[in-house]
Amino acid sequence: MTTIVDASVIVSCPGRNFVTLKIRTDDGVSGVGDATLNGRELAVASYLRDHVCPLLIGRDAQRIEDTWQYLYKGAYWRRGPVTMAAIAAVDTALWDVKGKLAGLPVYQLLGGRSREGVTVYGHANGESVAEAVDDVARLVDLGYRAVRVQCGIPGIEKMYGVHKGSTPYEPAGAGARPVEATWSTQRYLTHVPQLFEAVRDRFGPDLTLLHDVHHRLTPIEAARLGKRVEDYALHWLEDPVPAELQEGFRLIRTHTTTPIAVGEVFNSLWDCQHLVAEQLVDFVRATVVHAGGITHLRRIFDYCALYHVRSGSHGATDLSPVCMAAALHLDVAIPNFGLQEYMPHAEVTDEVFPHSYRFADGYLHPGEEPGLGVDIDEKLAARYPYQPAYLPVNRLTDGTVHSW
Repeated sequence: MTTIVDASVIVSCPGRNFVTLKIRTDDGVSGVGDATLNGRELAVASYLRDHVCPLLIGRDAQRIEDTWQYLYKGAYWRRGPVTMAAIAAVDTALWDVKGKLAGLPVYQLLGGRSREGVTVYGHANGESVAEAVDDVARLVDLGYRAVRVQCGIPGIEKMYGVHKGSTPYEPAGAGARPVEATWSTQRYLTHVPQLFEAVRDRFGPDLTLLHDVHHRLTPIEAARLGKRVEDYALHWLEDPVPAELQEGFRLIRTHTTTPIAVGEVFNSLWDCQHLVAEQLVDFVRATVVHAGGITHLRRIFDYCALYHVRSGSHGATDLSPVCMAAALHLDVAIPNFGLQEYMPHAEVTDEVFPHSYRFADGYLHPGEEPGLGVDIDEKLAARYPYQPAYLPVNRLTDGTVHSW
């Protein structure tokens, strides 16, 4: 028996706000888990400290499944984002411990490699079509084989996924209240096909291209967009509509063959059960930290495999290197891997979270260190205290609140 003797929560802001759980055992082994929840960091940190960590002390660190069920079923009100992020942190940290005790990288405990490297996609954007196309070229030169492309829309001042100036895109902003932006569906639907026509004209048919709608359309509007971009062979159209009304995806599927990806805000298998079973989507983008850790995300992807649905895990910079490392170990092992999002973290983030995974020639490699191959420098993290930040609020041109 390997007994948990301590569990602590570290909240820090090295470039982004992160919530990290560190578990220590009586064997002198420690493991880390990510509980970051963009905009709700303090809520999940408090839940971990007050309600979860005390329950871990004295438990066997190697009984991962039992601990997962204990925390999930013991909560009674299940599946909420705070609860699932907290469970994910515990689960991921325990897989890290188990790998270290076994002297193996976590992917070996998940069945070993199904592929040599994890294909990732980068983010290209620009305020104009020309700038976005040039940014695609930058990523291609860096070795990316897949690129998500966003660009500014004439008449829309602040566009999701598009940075201003030379700084990397960052949606969350400091301040007393969220920034508010304005949205026009008509202008967006007119402009996006022009963007992908220009990208294909420059790079040809072989480059893998993606686009994120960010939940902003109705089903019939999404169907129209999917049909208009069919000739540009997108690898996927992401989050075309809010996923609360899953019947909407049936209407999209009826009208277009453009592949659909969804799920970065999903918390459990139940969120995507019907979408997958009825083959209304092609990629599920759930993450380790939001969907209950490695244990539960593996269940989701195993279920997806029955219906020819592939993985496409979210990997933005609001997920820490702990989450990225865990995702890579799962990505490299599962048979139905599709694609992994990759936004490189700031240099200061990488210093706080030293890790063994690396990027090369369009792939991420998880590394061969026992466990996850990532840690947190707690002393360095303490230099970067939490900073409140909000994601934007979106409104239509008449002032109506709209999906951001």
